[in-house]
Amino acid sequence: MGPVKPQEYQALVKENQPPRAIGKNVFLAFLVGGAISAVGQLVLEFVSGVERTTDEAAAVTLAIMILLGSVLTGLGVYDKIAEKGGAGAAVPITGFSNTVTAAAMEFRREGFILGMGAKMFVIAGPVLVYGILSGFTVALIKAVVLGYF
Repeated sequence: MGPVKPQEYQALVKENQPPRAIGKNVFLAFLVGGAISAVGQLVLEFVSGVERTTDEAAAVTLAIMILLGSVLTGLGVYDKIAEKGGAGAAVPITGFSNTVTAAAMEFRREGFILGMGAKMFVIAGPVLVYGILSGFTVALIKAVVLGYF
């Protein structure tokens, strides 16, 4: 038997792949994302009773959700949630927290600066860059539209 051609290989792969349960995956992502959002809403409602303004309550809620995502990652729970919930667990702020915390945990043996610090920002860097860039772009467009320039 000679070398396998790329087309033959692709046909073999497609033939032997198990079918994807797209409907089930979408439903689980919806449930997990909704559950995370519900927890966030409960935290916001609780914090709103303590903080004076909505902005302060939102900032504290984000900090609590980030902390919760990091703690659950450290305990190994968030990975199990993400395994079932897919994008439903990855999209909220807790998913970002999970990614950064997991990178920090994985590379902590290499030191604080070149290990944890560097690897955390390999993940967080693009998110921060594009977040800041899009925020600046939207603010610039708003300023031009409202006639500040």
